[in-house]
Amino acid sequence: MASYPKDRFDELPSDLQRVGAHRGPRPRGRGWIIVAWSALATGLLVFGGLFGISKFLNIDLEIGLFPVAETPTPTPTPTPTADPIEPGALDPARNITITVLNGTPIVGLQNTVGQQLAALGWPVLTTANASASDIEKTYVYYSDPANEDVARGLVVSMGKGDIRLVSAETFPGAPITIVLGADEETPADGETPAP
Repeated sequence: MASYPKDRFDELPSDLQRVGAHRGPRPRGRGWIIVAWSALATGLLVFGGLFGISKFLNIDLEIGLFPVAETPTPTPTPTPTADPIEPGALDPARNITITVLNGTPIVGLQNTVGQQLAALGWPVLTTANASASDIEKTYVYYSDPANEDVARGLVVSMGKGDIRLVSAETFPGAPITIVLGADEETPADGETPAP
């Protein structure tokens, strides 16, 4: 190792007790300033992310900073309902035909109900078993809103059931379809429960 001649910087005064780099003292609280700025930046990023997601998903965030305007709850308008029609008042030009499907395990129930309705004057065309035999409630399905009066009249004639408007593809070829359910509690004369 090379040796260099001594100069005035090699001799330190004895009253100087510092060795190494000469830095000033650290200011107090500098670490808390960094923590505070980090917390503020994190809060702004989280709030901005939530706000962006809520706008993307179309959700109203109610945070006290931006109060959400109250939207009035719309008052439902009553749906007009047709009065039930009597079987004798049914215009033959409407070409209404009725299909009766048995959704219960009672064998022949569709035939009995179909015959009872035909005896009252309803144009029952077809009776058959439904695709399921565990249907709980009787429903009268109609595919044209103009036939609601007929569906209501059938419910009145049977003394049970509810009506449902369905698309024409649900029961093709049948303007009115009755699906008998378990609310037909006991088999009528000539009917036997399925084994």
